[in-house]
Amino acid sequence: MPKRPLVALMYDFDKTLSPRDMQEYSFIPALNMEASDFWDKCAVLTKKHNMDQILSYMFVMLQEAEKSGMYLNKNEFRNLGKAVQLFDGVETWFKRINDYGESIGLQVEHYILSSGLKEIIESTKIAKEFKKIYASEYCYNEYEEPIWPAMAVNYTSKTQFLFRINKGVLEVTENDELNASMAEENKRISFKNMIYIGDGFTDVPCMKLVKSNGGHSIAVYQNNAKDVANNMILNNRVDFVLPTDYTENSPLQSAVCAILDEIRSDENIQAIHMAHVKAAQDEIDQR
Repeated sequence: MPKRPLVALMYDFDKTLSPRDMQEYSFIPALNMEASDFWDKCAVLTKKHNMDQILSYMFVMLQEAEKSGMYLNKNEFRNLGKAVQLFDGVETWFKRINDYGESIGLQVEHYILSSGLKEIIESTKIAKEFKKIYASEYCYNEYEEPIWPAMAVNYTSKTQFLFRINKGVLEVTENDELNASMAEENKRISFKNMIYIGDGFTDVPCMKLVKSNGGHSIAVYQNNAKDVANNMILNNRVDFVLPTDYTENSPLQSAVCAILDEIRSDENIQAIHMAHVKAAQDEIDQR
């Protein structure tokens, strides 16, 4: 039986799968700070030191934890993920999409591409659903205490992970193979078989890259806050603008299933084309 074509669904995390930034559920409240005050400190640091905004928030997390007497280690970061809330339907979304893909002859994989903390995402209820979680993370000492950023994922560095998924070079330390030339037919997942789901301007480079290479991008929004998403579709950055409702029969599920149908159809057409190419070559070779 032929191997089922692979499809990659890639998601931002904060405000895409979860209503708020992940630090706002338990970390910032434990500091006795308002979320706005925490993010203001990050913004000041960014401007003062001409600093990447992801590195800024990672530094402020450690700085404020030390000031408040909070002990942070890898296990404590992972405990923070238990408090993270998810949008309606997210917990059952992955099985529904996987089952639909399988029913039409596709194999669906899910990936996270987030500027949030990998350690927190890894302890959420849905962590097991992802083939790979690409997110910011710390380097730890022998006591599993964070001492330095190991990975800072900003809006442009996110795009490297699209190429990793495309080529099947999934480990972040494998760079030579990632940058080496690879024939299109040897790439693990074609861009046209990719779907990117995100909520804001920080997702635009990934959305645009996927869309311009034949894949599909979806901007999601909460409640009636559609301005950012509307601007993205009007500027040809995304294909769809949909609410963050992951429940069964939601507009989001209908759109993703329609894209899967298109991918299946394209795969069928390509298979017929290649069969005709082979038949033509065989006829020429037999003369």
